[in-house]
Amino acid sequence: MEYQVLARKYRPQRFADVAGQDHVTRTLLNALEQNRVAHGYIFSGHRGIGKTTIARILAQALNCRNAVGSPERPTPEPCGICDSCSEVRSGNAVDVIEIDAATNRGIDEIRELRDAARYAPARDRYKVYILDEAHQITDAAFNALLKTLEEPPSHVIFMMATTEPENIPQTIRSRCQHFSFHAVKFDDILTQLRMIATQEQVEAEDAALALLAEAGDGSMRDALSIMDQAIASAPVENGRPVLSAAQIRELMGSVPNAVFERLLEAVAQGQSAELMDRLSILLNAGHSPSSLARQMVRYLRNALMAKIGGEQTELLQISADERARATRTAMLFSEEDITRNLQIVLRTFDDLNYRQEQRFHLELGLLKLIHAQRLLPLEEFLSCVAAGAGTGARATASAPPVRPAAPAAGPRASAPAPAAKPAAPSSSPFASSSNWSNPSAPRQTSAVAEPKAEKTVEIKSHAHKVTPFPVASSQPAAGFAETATEGALAKAPEPENQTAAPSSAALDATAIQRASCMALAAAGHDSASQLLSTAHWQLDGASLRIEVAGMGKKMLALTVNADAEKIIRQELQKLGAPTRFMVVPGAGSAPAAASAAVTIPAGSVQQAALEYPLVQKAKDIFQAEVRSVLDLRSK
Repeated sequence: MEYQVLARKYRPQRFADVAGQDHVTRTLLNALEQNRVAHGYIFSGHRGIGKTTIARILAQALNCRNAVGSPERPTPEPCGICDSCSEVRSGNAVDVIEIDAATNRGIDEIRELRDAARYAPARDRYKVYILDEAHQITDAAFNALLKTLEEPPSHVIFMMATTEPENIPQTIRSRCQHFSFHAVKFDDILTQLRMIATQEQVEAEDAALALLAEAGDGSMRDALSIMDQAIASAPVENGRPVLSAAQIRELMGSVPNAVFERLLEAVAQGQSAELMDRLSILLNAGHSPSSLARQMVRYLRNALMAKIGGEQTELLQISADERARATRTAMLFSEEDITRNLQIVLRTFDDLNYRQEQRFHLELGLLKLIHAQRLLPLEEFLSCVAAGAGTGARATASAPPVRPAAPAAGPRASAPAPAAKPAAPSSSPFASSSNWSNPSAPRQTSAVAEPKAEKTVEIKSHAHKVTPFPVASSQPAAGFAETATEGALAKAPEPENQTAAPSSAALDATAIQRASCMALAAAGHDSASQLLSTAHWQLDGASLRIEVAGMGKKMLALTVNADAEKIIRQELQKLGAPTRFMVVPGAGSAPAAASAAVTIPAGSVQQAALEYPLVQKAKDIFQAEVRSVLDLRSK
């Protein structure tokens, strides 16, 4: 006997064997049992999910010679052994006519069908017409069929299978029962592939079967076709083909998703050189730029679904290992960042279809991912415009009005203040200066600018008197608002005839760290507040980098979660600091100076944990110290 491909050999012959279409099979079985069979059906859905198969099974059940309830046929399922069932299964039934509507789509063919439908069946109970790819029938042909479909003879049943039901006229759809088929779930395809591998005596790794199921993309027939090809190319050991994940990837021309995970890690860290090196290795190995872009689109989509619904969401039809990998990548970005990255890669994939230098365009598209991390959010930009801030101002409309700091005690305090109209409250850090709040006003003279220079000196003196603060306290420390305001005012440009006080990036980062940790503690994020108080904060142009030593990436994401990030971003907006920041694991251990600056509040969870007998005993045994305590009960 000639070889049959797996998709034909294992085609279901009973309703119960069809995977993933329970809503259709259950309805048809009930209709057969209650004798409520319609004269017209439309089966629509994805390719290779069982539309034509269910139409054939229904034709077998309608013409089966054994009555329902008999020993040969106890249920409405077809018996599969009578002559009618055998002929339908082999495609030789006289009264079951299967027509390819893609080639027999004209009005002449439909007229012949209409004329033949008037005659009674040759032997069976019903004359069944199965029209495959019915959406390709012309409108004129549909109109010729319209009257027959509305009032057909009692012995005629029409079944139309289509992948594009919207192209079937509404007048036809209203005369038929419409069943919308679902894409087959990943787990259902994987179960079917595992069963077939056992039947065919194929040694297959779980990772290999998962790759085949994922490549099917919801189509059982596609997955079986790829499996057929993989078995033919697999090495044979002890007379049995062996399927491995590496062999299937090579067959399909794909790369492991671990590669895309490392590429996106380089994007998250802003490492352009490493990103280009990894991409060069892939391209030099012979992988197509278009194929890499397509796979990266799919991987970013999975990361986005993991960010939205979590690791166990039904939106992810992939294996457990790939779910964990997509979740790890999702932790590196916000939902907005992943969406923007997906749009960039999709646009790059479209460009590759009509570009000659595909490599250059793929490299440019991936570099855009890194550059996009430095963009100012549109909301923040619009708020700056609404606030009337100057070029480069980072103030937002949600920031509280800034009050001028009190003058420092000293000889300058007795100097008469210049007569100037007080500025209206504004969200801009420069609201205390009439020059900045009103750009059309004339420039002030050096006599008016003198108090501003005095304030600059005062900022410097205050900044050097920063004291440790309790990170878990719900009350802000004294002088906090003044220090935060002065930190923002220190960034304002000075008049040309003044000598600006020296500014320190490390000093600004310290003020930002202090304010952010206090806001976290006030909001109940004690673990995140204590952890970030020992981190290294560094301002790098228009972004802020926070390195946490001695902390893994997954635990760091659990501690500094989305709510904590939102609080930090709000504090950055209030201070007029860059709102784009990145919390990453750092190398080594936390600085001792930073740890010493933390005061553990009395009665807190941290103090209770440090005083616990087992913790004390562990410190004595291992000669260690506890640098941070994470409270994950409310996370």
